[in-house]
Amino acid sequence: MIPQRSEFHVDVKGGEANAVDLLAECSGLSKQRIKMAMQRGAVWLTSRGSCRRIRRAKKTLKAGDELDFYYDERVLLSEPTAPQMIADEGDYSLWYKPYGLLSQGSRWGDHCTVSRWAEQRLSPERVSFIIHRLDRAATGLILIGHTKKAAAALSNLFQSRAIEKRYQVVVEGAFPERPSPYTIDARIDGKTAISHVTLISFDAEQQRSLLSVQIETGRKHQIRRHLAESGYAVVGDRLYGSGEGKENLQLTACYLAFKCPLSGKQRHYRLADALLPQL
Repeated sequence: MIPQRSEFHVDVKGGEANAVDLLAECSGLSKQRIKMAMQRGAVWLTSRGSCRRIRRAKKTLKAGDELDFYYDERVLLSEPTAPQMIADEGDYSLWYKPYGLLSQGSRWGDHCTVSRWAEQRLSPERVSFIIHRLDRAATGLILIGHTKKAAAALSNLFQSRAIEKRYQVVVEGAFPERPSPYTIDARIDGKTAISHVTLISFDAEQQRSLLSVQIETGRKHQIRRHLAESGYAVVGDRLYGSGEGKENLQLTACYLAFKCPLSGKQRHYRLADALLPQL
């Protein structure tokens, strides 16, 4: 019986064998299951020092190549939640990422990512490059690059803090009205992290506050950690909050603004109210 999570590694000796035949022989999995795994990003080819995902079953292999197959049944059988395209600018596109969809794949697969969804469904078809990330549990706006030039230029905007990023968040407790915005300047993992928080409204019955958050930096889980450490955990945060309840994380990236490095035009993108967390 094949374990639900296994790794298989094959050194290609030469001949006419293809990836599916070689992996079927070493894994004991059916060729149909292997083809599905290839399409979902679980098979990697190392050739001449370059390592990349391989998706074509009939890809020609050469002596000295190496195949790596990362089989995780749970990952491969997961079905992605559909994102919503907000804007297609040609060299890049903007999407609404729903709860549970990933920003980035792993060696075990990438079919549940925004970038792979875009590759498979945009017309005309284009490759996709990751520019920035949102937590799996978070929702909201995410940019995907479709040329290396665009991806690099937009990534530089994020790194140089030239993109305005705003989030709408629901937290536990009565967040103070003053000062507004309330600036949280607290290092995360030894690095500078700055968040500016503004109270939108407070619901006394629920004892929850609706906040607008603008961040200058983009540290891992920055908003969640800053708010939790300030005593106002994000609703639905099972990592930094109470972990109680069945609600999803109430944190949404709702606004992006920047000067397009390709056209020089100002870009402003805002989510519709229907996609925002509310009290």
